[in-house]
Amino acid sequence: MPGLNYTWASEFILIGFSTFPQQLLPVFFLLFLLMYLFTLLGNLLIMATIWGERSLHTPMYLFLCALSISEILYTLAIIPRMLADLLSAHRSIAFLACASQMFFSFTFGFTHSLLLTVMGYDRFVAICHPLRYNVLMSPRGCACLVAWSWAGGLAVGLVVTTSIFHLTFCGPNEIQHFLCHVPPLLKLACGNNVPTTALGVGLVCITALLGCFLLILLSYAFIVAAILRIPSAEGRHKAFSTCASHLIVVIVHYGFASVIYLKPKGPHSQEGDTLMATTYTVLTPFLSPIIFSLRNKELKNAMKKTFLRKFYSSST
Repeated sequence: MPGLNYTWASEFILIGFSTFPQQLLPVFFLLFLLMYLFTLLGNLLIMATIWGERSLHTPMYLFLCALSISEILYTLAIIPRMLADLLSAHRSIAFLACASQMFFSFTFGFTHSLLLTVMGYDRFVAICHPLRYNVLMSPRGCACLVAWSWAGGLAVGLVVTTSIFHLTFCGPNEIQHFLCHVPPLLKLACGNNVPTTALGVGLVCITALLGCFLLILLSYAFIVAAILRIPSAEGRHKAFSTCASHLIVVIVHYGFASVIYLKPKGPHSQEGDTLMATTYTVLTPFLSPIIFSLRNKELKNAMKKTFLRKFYSSST
C-alpha cells in the first residue's frame, strides 16, 4: 500500500502493566514472585519425591514428573521477564528475545496440554484395561508417549513463531500485553498475508487444544462408564480417586484457558485483560502442584516420608 510506513522493529515495548497505578506494581511483583517461587518449589518437590521413591516409578508418576518439568520451563519462559518489567520503567524486549519467548511459551504450553492428554490415556488404560496395562504402558511405550508430547509441543512452537515473525511489523511497536503473544503482535503486523497467517495460526492452536481436550473427554467417558459398572461403592471410590487430581487439573487448565481465549468480543479494559491473562500464566501453574500433592494420597505420603527421612538424617 503506497504511503504506509513499513519498519523493521528491533525491539517491542510491553505495556501490559503500564496502565496500572504505579503504587500497585510492587504489590503485584511480591504476589507473583511468591506464587512463582511456590510453583517452582512444588514442582521440584514432586520431581524429587518421584525420583527418590521407588514405589512411585510407575507410568502415572513418570508422566507427572514430565508434566512438572514442562510447567517449570513454561513459567521460566514468561514469569521472570514479567517480574522484571513490573519494577522497570522501560519495558522493552528485543526482537529476537520476543521471538524466543513466544517459541518457548508455546512449546512448553502445548507440551503441557499433550502430557495431560497422555495422563488421561494412562488412567483410561488402568481402569478400563487393567489386565493389559503393563503391556500397553510399558517403559518403552511411556517414553514414546512423553517424546511425542515434547515433539508435538516443539512443532506447534516452531509453526506459530516462524509464522508470526515472518510478518512485517509497521507503525508503533507497543505490544498490548505483558508477554509476546500472538493477538497483540498481529495488530502490529502489516501486509496482505496477515489475515492468512492469523487464520493459519488460529487453526493450528485451536486444532491442537481442542484435539487434546476431546481426547481427554473421550478417555473420561470410558472411565466413567467403567467405574459405574463396579458393583461396590468402595471400589468405585477407589477407582475414581486414582484420576481425581488429574481431572481437577484438566478442569482448571482448560477452564482458565476458555475464560481468556473464548471471552465474548466487546470493549474490555487493558487492566482487565492483563489480570485475566495472569490467571493462566501465573495462577494455573501455581495451583497444579497443590492439587496433585493434596489430592493424591500416595504422593502425599511419599512426600511426608521423604521429608521426614531428610529431616532425621540432617538432625542426626
